[in-house]
Amino acid sequence: MCIRDCNVFVWKCVSVLVLLGTGKAQVGNDMTSDGAVTFWIFLLCLIASPHLQGGVAGRPDELHIGGIFPIAGKGGWQGGQACMPAARLALDDVNKQPNLLPGFKLILHSNDSECEPGLGASVMYNLLYNKPQKLMLLAGCSTVCTTVAEAAKMWNLIVLCYGASSPALSDRKRFPTLFRTHPSATVHNPTRIKLMKKFGWSRVAILQQAEEVFISTVEDLENRCMEAGVEIVTRQSFLSDPTDAVRNLRRQDARIIVGLFYVVAARRVLCEMYKQQLYGRAHVWFFIGWYEDNWYEVNLKAEGITCTVEQMRIAAEGHLTTEALMWNQNNQTTISGMTAEEFRHRLNQALIEEGYDINHDRYPEGYQEAPLAYDAVWSVALAFNKTMERLTTGKKSLRDFTYTDKEIADEIYAAMNSTQFLGVSGVVAFSSQGDRIALTQIEQMIDGKYEKLGYYDTQLDNLSWLNTEQWIGGKVPQDRTIVTHVLRTVSLPLFVCMCTISSCGIFVAFALIIFNIWNKHRRVIQSSHPVCNTIMLFGVIICLISVILLGIDGRFVSPEEYPKICQARAWLLSTGFTLAYGAMFSKVWRVHRFTTKAKTDPKKKVEPWKLYTMVSGLLSIDLVILLSWQIFDPLQRYLETFPLEDPVSTTDDIKIRPELEHCESQRNSMWLGLVYGFKGLILVFGLFLAYETRSIKVKQINDSRYVGMSIYNVVVLCLITAPVGMVIASQQDASFAFVALAVIFCCFLSMLLIFVPKVIEVIRHPKDKAESKYNPDSAISKEDEERYQKLVTENEELQRLITQKEEKIRVLRQRLVERGDAKGTELNGATGAASAAAAVATTSQPASLINSSAHATPAATLAITQDTHEHRT
Repeated sequence: MCIRDCNVFVWKCVSVLVLLGTGKAQVGNDMTSDGAVTFWIFLLCLIASPHLQGGVAGRPDELHIGGIFPIAGKGGWQGGQACMPAARLALDDVNKQPNLLPGFKLILHSNDSECEPGLGASVMYNLLYNKPQKLMLLAGCSTVCTTVAEAAKMWNLIVLCYGASSPALSDRKRFPTLFRTHPSATVHNPTRIKLMKKFGWSRVAILQQAEEVFISTVEDLENRCMEAGVEIVTRQSFLSDPTDAVRNLRRQDARIIVGLFYVVAARRVLCEMYKQQLYGRAHVWFFIGWYEDNWYEVNLKAEGITCTVEQMRIAAEGHLTTEALMWNQNNQTTISGMTAEEFRHRLNQALIEEGYDINHDRYPEGYQEAPLAYDAVWSVALAFNKTMERLTTGKKSLRDFTYTDKEIADEIYAAMNSTQFLGVSGVVAFSSQGDRIALTQIEQMIDGKYEKLGYYDTQLDNLSWLNTEQWIGGKVPQDRTIVTHVLRTVSLPLFVCMCTISSCGIFVAFALIIFNIWNKHRRVIQSSHPVCNTIMLFGVIICLISVILLGIDGRFVSPEEYPKICQARAWLLSTGFTLAYGAMFSKVWRVHRFTTKAKTDPKKKVEPWKLYTMVSGLLSIDLVILLSWQIFDPLQRYLETFPLEDPVSTTDDIKIRPELEHCESQRNSMWLGLVYGFKGLILVFGLFLAYETRSIKVKQINDSRYVGMSIYNVVVLCLITAPVGMVIASQQDASFAFVALAVIFCCFLSMLLIFVPKVIEVIRHPKDKAESKYNPDSAISKEDEERYQKLVTENEELQRLITQKEEKIRVLRQRLVERGDAKGTELNGATGAASAAAAVATTSQPASLINSSAHATPAATLAITQDTHEHRT
C-alpha cells in the first residue's frame, strides 16, 4: 500500500510539474513566480514522500477542508484579514445546524498565502499531504486560486474561491473543478458599458496593473467596447509605479478612465492623479468596488505615499465604482437564520475581538468580501450534505474519499454545481463555468462617502437607477475636450465703416461722371479727354465695389456661395484696377510719345482712339488671364485652422478651434504670379513714364502733371499693399483694413488730383474764359518752351561779356592810381572817378536787365534781350 501511494504521489508530482510548465504561457502575469512554484512543488514532493503515512488521522465524525487565506502580504489582495473570521463564523453556524451534515462536524484547516502563488502552492501541498485528508479547498486571491485550481484537479479536489475575480478562472477546460462565490471581474464590464451609454461617453481610457486578473478583464472590456462602438483612446499598464502611465493619460487627453488594480496600487494611482490634476469636473474614474470604504486614507505613510489625506480625498471625490453585490440588499432571513445586518453586527464584533478599530471605520482588507467567505463555507456544507444523501444509496460515505476516488469527487462536483440558497451575500448560485451569478452595484464617492447610484442585472439587461449622482460642476463630464470650430470674420464695425466710405466714394465717382459729361464742351474738360476720365471713374467705382466684397465672409454667405464671392472679388478688383490705372497710363504714354516724337506738329491733336486702344489692350490681357483662371483652376473656399484656444467666458470643458476663410485654387501661386507680374509691369512702366514727363506740358492733354502724380501714389501704395497683404492674410481684420484703405486711398486721391482742379475752374469761371492758375499746363506751348531756352542761352552769353568789361575797368583804375602824383592825384582821381562812373553807368543797365530777366517769364526775357541789343548798337 505504501509503495502504491508513493508511486501515485510521484506520478502526481511529475504531472503537476509538466502541467505548470506547459501552462506558463496561459497563466500570464499571475505565473511570474512559476519558477518558485515549481521549486516548491519539487521540494514538497521530496519532503512529503516519507510522511504519506504520517500525521494524525481525523476523527470518524469529522469532515475536513483546507483553507488558503491571504492575510499578511505586502501586495495584492490581503482579504483574508476579514474573510477568515467570517469563515469561522460560518463553521460555527453550520456545525450548530442539526439537519445539516448529521453526525458530522466540519473542520477548517488554514494557512496564510500572502496572495503569492508560490507560497499558496506550498500551503496547498502542506494541506494535502498532512492528514487528516481534505475533501475540498477554499482559496482567495486570483493569482493563488489560479495556481491551486490548476493543480487541484490532479487530486480530484474541488476548489471553492471566495475572493477571486480573474476572468481566466472561467475557463472550464483549464479549471474543471473550480467554483467561486466571488463573481468574475468581467461581470463589471457590462455594467461599465451600460453606464457609458447612459451618460453618452464614447471615448474611454484604461489604466491597469500588470496582473493576470486585470489583463483578462481588460481584454473582455476591449471586446465589449468594440461591440458597443466605444473608442479606447489608450491602454496604459504598470507593474508597481503608475507615474508614467498616469502622465500618458494626461497627454492623451483622457477624460473617462477605467482603473483596474489592487488597492495598494490604487492609492499610488490616486496620489499621481492629484499631482497630474486628472480629477474634478473634467474627469471620471471607474474604480473596482471591492476596496474598503476608507481605502484612500489608510497606510499612506507605510506605503510611501507622498500625498496627504486631504489631497487623496480631493482626488477621490466623484469617482464611480462597480462591484458585484456582496451583501444581501433585502432585510430577509438567510439560510443561516440571520439577516445581512445581523451578520454584519456579528462580524464587526469578531473583528473588534481581533483588534480592528471598527467603531472608527477602520475596516480590515476583505471586509466587503466577508459575506462571500461566509457563504462559501455554507456552500461546502450544503454540497457535502447533498453528496452524503446520494452516497448513502450506494453504501458509501464521504469518509471513503481519497485523492484517487474520482467517483466521489464527481458527486461532490455535481452537488456543488446544483447548490442554490439565499445567503448573506444574496442568492448563491453557480453558472456552468462555476462563476457566481450576481447583480452589480454602482456607487459614487460623494462628499467622502460612497453613495449607491443603482443596480444592474446583466442577465436581464436591466438598470435600476436611483438618480442620486452628483457631478462636480453640476453636469455630466464630457468624454473628450469639445472642440468648437469658430469662424473668424471681419469685425462688423470695421466692415460697416469701410462700406460707408466706399459707398461715399462710389457716389462721388458717379457725381464726377455726371460733371464730366455735363461739361464736356468746356475747354478744361475737353482738353483732358473726358471719355478717358469717365473710364477711369468707372474703374474707381468697380474697385470700391470690390472693397465691399472683400469684407463679405462666412458671416453673410454660406460655404457653398463663398466661391462665387471669391471669383467676383478677383474679377472686380482686377478689371477695376485696369480701367482706372489704364486710363491714366494711356494719358501719360501719349504725353511721352507726343514730346519725344520728332517733327511733331504743335497744333496736331491727340487722337482719342489711341487712348482707348491702350486701355482696351490692357483690359484684354486681364480678361484672358481671368478667364483662364476661372475655367481651368477656379477659386475655392479654403479654411485655415489655428491652434486651440481657451474660451473667454465659460467654465465648460471646451476648446475653440479658430478657422479663417481664404480664396485659393490648386495652382494659386502660379495665377497670382501672372496677375502680379502683369500689373507690376505696367505699374513700373507707368512710373517710368510719369518720371520722364514730369516737367513736360502739352496743350493737347492739360492734366498730364496731375495724372503723373496719381500714378506715383498708385504705384507706391500697390507695391506696399501687395506683399504686406500676403503677410498679414491670417489676420482678418488687419488684412481687410489694410487692403481696403489702400484701395480707397488710391481711388479718392486719383479723383482728387484729376477732377478737383477742373471743378474749381468751372466754378470760378462759369463761362468759358481763359484758364487760370488752377490749370497752368494749358498756357505754355512747345514753341514758347523752345524760345524760352534760347533766351536763357543768350542771357548767359551777355553775362560773360559784362564780366570781361568790369575786369578791364578795374585794371585801368589801378594804373591811374599808380601814375598820379601828389598834386595831380586829386584831379586825376576826380577825372578817373568820372570816367569810371560813366563806364559803370554805361554797363549797369544790361546787367540789371539780365539779372531781372533771369526771373522773368519767357516773353519778358525776350523783350529785355531786344533792348540790350539796341543799347549795344
